[in-house]
Amino acid sequence: MTTAGLDRRIEEYWDWIAVALFLLLAVDLLTTLAAARLLGVAAERNPLMRWLLGRDVAVVVGAHLAVVVLVALCFRHLLDRLRRTPEPASYYFALLIEVWLGVLVAVGLGVFANNLSVIVLGESLL
Repeated sequence: MTTAGLDRRIEEYWDWIAVALFLLLAVDLLTTLAAARLLGVAAERNPLMRWLLGRDVAVVVGAHLAVVVLVALCFRHLLDRLRRTPEPASYYFALLIEVWLGVLVAVGLGVFANNLSVIVLGESLL
């Protein structure tokens, strides 16, 4: 893999981690707030989120922003490691990152679907 090709892939990885974070944090937060408004905080199955929902909105948003910063820093470190990985291992490392990003996006879509089910149908898909 050439340096230019790797740089293009890394730029695309940043796009995908942004999508995953948007789904897992922003969309989940908004749909969870809507579900909690309809069914109450006790209906939330995630104990950490249930605890956060009992706090001030600034605490909830602050916790989500802290997660974004932490994930971005860790992801940057991961991509720096990818840049330093020699061929042919870098190909497999990049493939593993792509699978991981795909799983994150799929989980985010699943969480979104579950929250929508709670809002619309009044019950979880799980």
